[in-house]
Amino acid sequence: MEVFFTVILTIFDFPLGEGFGINTNLLETNVLNLAVVIGVLVYFGGDVLTSLLKNRRELILKSLNDAEERYQEAIAKLEKAKAQLETAKTKAEEIRAQSLVTASKGSTNLLERAEEDIKRLEEAKQVSLRFEEEKAIQEVCEQVRELAFEQAVQKVKKRLDVNLQRRVIDLNIALLGQL
Repeated sequence: MEVFFTVILTIFDFPLGEGFGINTNLLETNVLNLAVVIGVLVYFGGDVLTSLLKNRRELILKSLNDAEERYQEAIAKLEKAKAQLETAKTKAEEIRAQSLVTASKGSTNLLERAEEDIKRLEEAKQVSLRFEEEKAIQEVCEQVRELAFEQAVQKVKKRLDVNLQRRVIDLNIALLGQL
């Protein structure tokens, strides 16, 4: 930087410390020199600094707006997710209630079918028992008839002698004659 000031001083041919000039020794500079330097910086660099600060401010505001938009989107998504969760909970509760009703109806139907099957089996058992009973009665009746017939035949054979045969024949002839 001293080279720069030396070049400027040689151009204007001002000796150091005389007249108006820039003192490059910061410890020996006075307030007036500092004010001049700051004024030049503000005058020439003010627009640049203002535009930099303005750009930075716009960038920060844009970042804040983007963050706010993302926040609002996140809140909206959260609300939507909460609504979907509530809907899912409601549907799950409905499905659970329906499954309980279906299970209850299924068990009731199963019990009713079992009772009907038991009744049918009981009726079939009763019919089978009656059939077997009737069959047994018929067999007993048949055996009784056969025994009675055999006993009657044996009694007739024992009693049937020649005299009895003649009397039966004569009686039958007499009956035929009356006709």
